[in-house]
This record gives sequence, structure tokens and C-alpha cells, in this order.
Amino acid sequence: MFVLAEMQNIIRIEPRWFGESMEERITEELNRKFANKVVHKVGLCICLFDLLHVGDSYLFPGDGASHTKVKFRFIVFRPFINEVLVGKIRSCSPEGVKVSLGFFDDVFIPHQSLQHPKRFDHEEQLWVWQYEAEDGRHDLFMDVEEEVRLRVIHEEFVDTFPSSVKPHMGQDTVSSSGVSLDEVRAPYTIIGSISESGLGLVTWW
Repeated sequence: MFVLAEMQNIIRIEPRWFGESMEERITEELNRKFANKVVHKVGLCICLFDLLHVGDSYLFPGDGASHTKVKFRFIVFRPFINEVLVGKIRSCSPEGVKVSLGFFDDVFIPHQSLQHPKRFDHEEQLWVWQYEAEDGRHDLFMDVEEEVRLRVIHEEFVDTFPSSVKPHMGQDTVSSSGVSLDEVRAPYTIIGSISESGLGLVTWW
């Protein structure tokens, strides 16, 4: 679920901080710059793990700050494919189920990856697993705030752009996993599935 990602960046330190520990200032600047942000093709950055190399610092004309190239490792949230996660249902729609992990809300289960057979209850706005048992069919509702166990089957990184920029004519507005790009502009989305035994609401098993 959590991995170490090696990255590098140029850190700008203002003159007012020159008297402080350079390592502490770089650490603070890196956390300010990356923590709780998604880096494209890397994942959701949590916090700095360590500094691998701090290069020489340079001053540029017209700017009294120092500029230092730093190589470092960051703790990143990026679950691997087929990893099983547990979260809570945020909402349901005909397209699928949105799930929150508490610190990360962009988890989506497409309707085709739910347990079968199933139906969408438009009155309750909930998905229902029509479980077949020996004594007949039972409707198992996927209520909001219920804990759900899912398997990661795909991840999507999106280069987000300003809302005023629209896709070109003919450009797809639906992702490969059926997520509407008009609705979801999250830079990083985890696509999950519960279409196998042991997955779905924790209370089911």
C-alpha cells in the first residue's frame, strides 16, 4: 500500500532561513511542497522519508535565495494491482460505488465489477447484491458508510487541467474504466472490484 519513491527537485531557500540548519529547512520545504499531493505516475505523497543527496547551492542574479538540487525518498500511497483494501462507501450511482479510505477518497468500483447478480435501487440510491441462497433470493444493500473490502484492479493518473479547458471535439470524455471525466477530475483514481468471494461488505462474510 505504501512505497518509497525516489525523486529529485530543486529547493529554493529564502535568505531569512540561511542561519538555520539546511537539512531541516530542506525537509520542511519538501514536505510543504509534496505532502498530501499527487505526483503524476508516482502516487499520493505522504511525508519525506530521508534525504539521499544534497547538491551544491547556487544564487541567481536578481534572486537572493539559494537553489539546491536535492535527491530524496518520499513515503507514497500507491497500492499494487490485486492488493486488497478496506474502505467505507461514500456514495452509490448507476455507474458504480465510490469508496473512501479515510485519507484518500478517490476509489471507484464500476458497476460491472460488483457482485452478480445485482441491481441499482433508484429509490434508495444504493446497489443491491441479489444473493441466491437455498431458501431463495436475498437483497443485500450496500449502505453508505458501510465497510467494504475490494481488490485493486487498475489505477488511473490524469493530467488535470483548468475547468475552462474543454476536451477537443471527438475526444473521449469517459475513461477506460467507465469513469466519466466530466465528473471525476481527480489526478489519481484507484479502480477496484468486489466480484469474487470474500469481497464486498465486511458484514457479508
